Amino acid sequence: MSAPSSTLPLLNYKDQGQGPAVVLIHGLFGSLDNLGLLARALTDQYRVISLDLRNHGASFHSDEMSYPLMAADLLALLDSLHIEKASLIGHSMGGKVAMQLAKLAPTRVERLIVADMAPVAYPHARHQNVFAGLNATLATPPQSRSDAEALLAQHIEIPGVRQFLLKSFAKGESGWGWRFNVRALEHNYANIMGWPDSLSRFEGPTLFIKGGESDYMLPAYTETVMTQFPAAKARIIAGTGHWLHAEKPVLFNKLVVDFLSIGG
Repeated sequence: MSAPSSTLPLLNYKDQGQGPAVVLIHGLFGSLDNLGLLARALTDQYRVISLDLRNHGASFHSDEMSYPLMAADLLALLDSLHIEKASLIGHSMGGKVAMQLAKLAPTRVERLIVADMAPVAYPHARHQNVFAGLNATLATPPQSRSDAEALLAQHIEIPGVRQFLLKSFAKGESGWGWRFNVRALEHNYANIMGWPDSLSRFEGPTLFIKGGESDYMLPAYTETVMTQFPAAKARIIAGTGHWLHAEKPVLFNKLVVDFLSIGG
């Protein structure tokens, strides 16, 4: 079993700009570069902290992974940077990390922005093909990026999904491999898709931004959202799916900037 979060290394991060602190949190299989367009849009006015969550990017690997642990990782990073209060912006799984931290330490959160994620448990079958493809690369280690894509393509039909995953495929001292921890992500997948905290509330300013064509935020979740985040507002970006921040970055960034500056 891994050591408690308090004794683990700090998360890998990038610190840019000056001003009020804003933390950007990526989703499953991602890295701190995923919200790079948003980071560039914010650095003129804000101190932007982009990070790799545990088992992702250049951050530490751990057998354990849950939202309370990931929120504690983030809180430890804020403490180390002497940031008393920050606005949190999280996409997908990163949105759940942001929501969890807002509930656990509400006095540390100025504003909360959640991109295409609800505070609910989701079905456990969403990424079966992704894990099938990733496991294929573990069983027959690729010797190049093109070899990796060929293996992934046997299980993952959408080229954009393969290209997203391959952003975390790199050559290291022991050859090609994944920056994210495939085994730990699969082992903790029920935790990642779940939601451990449906009772507590965060009453601070909150914005949920939904991809118009995404099924991650459904009308059926509205009451659940408002129970946990009573001050929440919602915006929908038409013509986008789950990757709304990449599909319509100008509009997404404007919604974020407006909410951070005047409350949306």
